[in-house]
Amino acid sequence: MEKDLLGLADLSTDELWHILNVAKELKDEWQDGGNQPLLMGRTLGMIFQKPSLRTRVSFEVGMLHLGGQALYLSPSEIQLGKRESVEDVARVLCRYVDCIMARVFAHHDVETLAAYSTVPVINGLSDYNHPCQGLADLLTILEKKGSLRGLKLAWVGDGNNVLTSLLIGCSKVGMDIAAATPPGYEPPVQVAEAAFRFAEENASEIEIGNDPQSAAQGADIIYTDTWTSMGQEAEQERRRRDFVAYQVNAGLLTKADPEAIVMHCLPAHRGMEITDEVADGPQSALFDQAENRMHAQKGLLAVLLANK
Repeated sequence: MEKDLLGLADLSTDELWHILNVAKELKDEWQDGGNQPLLMGRTLGMIFQKPSLRTRVSFEVGMLHLGGQALYLSPSEIQLGKRESVEDVARVLCRYVDCIMARVFAHHDVETLAAYSTVPVINGLSDYNHPCQGLADLLTILEKKGSLRGLKLAWVGDGNNVLTSLLIGCSKVGMDIAAATPPGYEPPVQVAEAAFRFAEENASEIEIGNDPQSAAQGADIIYTDTWTSMGQEAEQERRRRDFVAYQVNAGLLTKADPEAIVMHCLPAHRGMEITDEVADGPQSALFDQAENRMHAQKGLLAVLLANK
């Protein structure tokens, strides 16, 4: 694969499957007593513009499990693009570390880091997409369902960066995806076009509409996310009104397959996009999904840094 992961569209279907398979091997190995030190002597530099629980801890502990170490760089330490240009940060940091992970607001910043870095750059989240979350989600579905091809994922909520990655990821592995967003909150046109193209290549189906009941019909997975992401706080009240019919609750779950699982990338605003009854219910995969951030990223790091 290419030296960077800025989005799942960067990966071929074979490369995507390879990362998932390595992640599963490393998870099994870890559960059997611990991982081999594949990344001994390697260092991951982690740039954060946004606060994080899962991204920071999963990468940091994942590197530790593989014998490497991670360096946390907080928003106030670097002030990416303000105190120092993104180009210069990339050119300096790549001389200290073996890989850079960046959790940013603007996707352009992670693209610039990759353009000026001589070591691999991983997109830990941007306003455009969230490839590490997409890898963890596919790993979770694979574990829960035993396969990916032919399954239907229903997305209910905002056409945001997580949906962007799911549209690309699902269409590359032959999964169907039906997205229901409020009018005006659809995913970017260029993402939809790419997903339809990948779906045609991999015999999967994509629906993008505004009806959550229709999207959930017969689904094997129902997925939702916060209605208001970081950086959108000024829109919170308007979004709350626009999304009121897009809650994942027990009623919506009855439309799905009886064995459907429920997913949410967290943090969850309980009582808004998802109810406690569903988030804590027997069909919830929320916390297995959160754990798999670490395992999926270990697979990615092993492929990028250890040629696994």
